[in-house]
Amino acid sequence: MTEVTARQRADHAVSGRAPRRPAGPAPLRSVAGCLPDGTPFYAPVGEVVTDGDLVVCHLCGRLLRSVTAHLRGHRWTKEQYCAAFGLEQRQSLEGSATRKRRSAAFSARLIFDPAVRAGSAAGRARARSGSLTRDAAAAARGRPLPEQRRRKAARALASVSAEAVAAANRARAARHVAQTAARVASQAGYPAIGDLVRARVADGASLAAISREAGLHKDWLSRHLTELDPAAARIAAAAAAARPGGADSRWLPVLSRLGFADVGSYLLERHSGAHLTVNQIAAEAGVSHHAVQSALRRHGLAVQAYAGARHAASQREEAVAAALGFASVAGYVAGRRTAGWTWAAMAAESGQPQSWLRRHGA
Repeated sequence: MTEVTARQRADHAVSGRAPRRPAGPAPLRSVAGCLPDGTPFYAPVGEVVTDGDLVVCHLCGRLLRSVTAHLRGHRWTKEQYCAAFGLEQRQSLEGSATRKRRSAAFSARLIFDPAVRAGSAAGRARARSGSLTRDAAAAARGRPLPEQRRRKAARALASVSAEAVAAANRARAARHVAQTAARVASQAGYPAIGDLVRARVADGASLAAISREAGLHKDWLSRHLTELDPAAARIAAAAAAARPGGADSRWLPVLSRLGFADVGSYLLERHSGAHLTVNQIAAEAGVSHHAVQSALRRHGLAVQAYAGARHAASQREEAVAAALGFASVAGYVAGRRTAGWTWAAMAAESGQPQSWLRRHGA
């Protein structure tokens, strides 16, 4: 028996007409699932299933040369069909041979039909001007991605390593920062952002003030100036430290008790020399960890995540390698594995867990 969908029953309730039943044999496929309104479907959501030149209709499971033309029998439009089954709006619902025949027919009309030629020329003009792309982006804004597009994106991402994605994201962020800096400098009448900063710092302006004048967040230059122009960043940091009530002024009472003359030397000794973490330095100096991070950037020092733990791990590796007579644990593992030693034997000799040796051997 031919099935009547929930949408057809709703149409019947509104129009008073009996729902139309598509002509043809019963479905050739088993039910793959049901839509939220109870309508069964016979092909996976987000996929167009084909068999040679025939395409499976999600609504009835039949194999057809053109599902688009067949949808009138279900009283569905292509837009409704694509939205319901997670297909892209531009997805063809016809077999390859049918598409080729339609293309050949349209090519003839494009030659002999003036209306078709005029419409094609107007479309190509919109594409060249970019208005077609802008209108398409505006129409898609806020619209959820169909399942078919999600699967395509997932397959594309699966073929790219996480390191490559991270590198691409970093490169894109760096380009955006450089473009923003160039725009700000040009609007202020300077060839580069470093020239703007030097001129404004000489006038007594802070990086926060320069950022606000440029319409940026007050911390934008503090975050990015070191990578854009390290020399200008050092000049700005020195000016800020020398300014009465400047950023380093609240550090000075603590640093004098600890025997340091300036914030830069204190941070260099504590973070890079003693390997104290940002939070440990903040507790010692009586400031927030945000203030410590800002001071490290201001004085051109890199923030080392887990500085204490990383230093302790490095010392442990060096001590184990020296006790075994090797330059590194990786060299020890490679030598013993080449000689046929098992992980258990190496763990017994070195006194270290097998998992630790495996990590360093990798």
